[in-house]
Amino acid sequence: AVGRGFHVGWAPWAGHNRWSKVRNVKGPRDAARSRQFQRLGFLLRAAAREGGPDPALNTPLANIMEQCRAKNMPKASIEAAIRSASSAATSRLLLEARGPGGTAVLVEVLTDNPRRTHQDVRVVLARHGGMLSDGARHGFEEKGVVRVAARDQRGRPVALEEALEAALEAGAQDVGTDEDEEEEEEEEPALKFLCDPPALHQVRSRLEAAGLRPLSAAVEFLPRDRVPLPEGTWEAAQRLLQALADCPDVVRLFHNIQ
Repeated sequence: AVGRGFHVGWAPWAGHNRWSKVRNVKGPRDAARSRQFQRLGFLLRAAAREGGPDPALNTPLANIMEQCRAKNMPKASIEAAIRSASSAATSRLLLEARGPGGTAVLVEVLTDNPRRTHQDVRVVLARHGGMLSDGARHGFEEKGVVRVAARDQRGRPVALEEALEAALEAGAQDVGTDEDEEEEEEEEPALKFLCDPPALHQVRSRLEAAGLRPLSAAVEFLPRDRVPLPEGTWEAAQRLLQALADCPDVVRLFHNIQ
């Protein structure tokens, strides 16, 4: 659940010399970034195909472009993905599943072959103690989510009182820290502002005008309740999530694991 507290955390050091950092951190990070850019490209093409290539007239496309810029996706790659939208024969699906311990998982995919992707996800679930399950979506609610850097445009830490005031003025419903998202440079948890999906673009614009630094803006499925798991089951659930994330057609995952 979204908290009201503000917490700054520091990630542990990843290695003791330059080579260990390159080998253990940079390589996997570059691979993850490449997969992330590929999936953002899928999202750009899908949004442009559904609503047109002009972000001024296509709010979902504008929001995805903002995510691309926040992740430092090259401008040329963004423009190329939008230009290719007319020839992109992709479908967006939201698959409902159950994982270890009865947890609920929503798998968002973009694919040019829904039957193949459906089967691939089914196989991954079966290998890790899960299954496709209609009804899992009922445990989630759709919300607009704007993630904002823990430091404002001047580089100053954003205090909780300031964030709450900005949320009220921007029309957001709630604000808290997001321990799942960290800035690469500052390694501080982002702030997460919640709003009704139609107000997403407006809230993001107002937060930026107030001097904050939006990192992303998207409609997400947030769990109504989190499910605690014993250690062994929790580890199995994490392996399932990682295996799903490694599927090439999967662009986002939502779960209710505590």
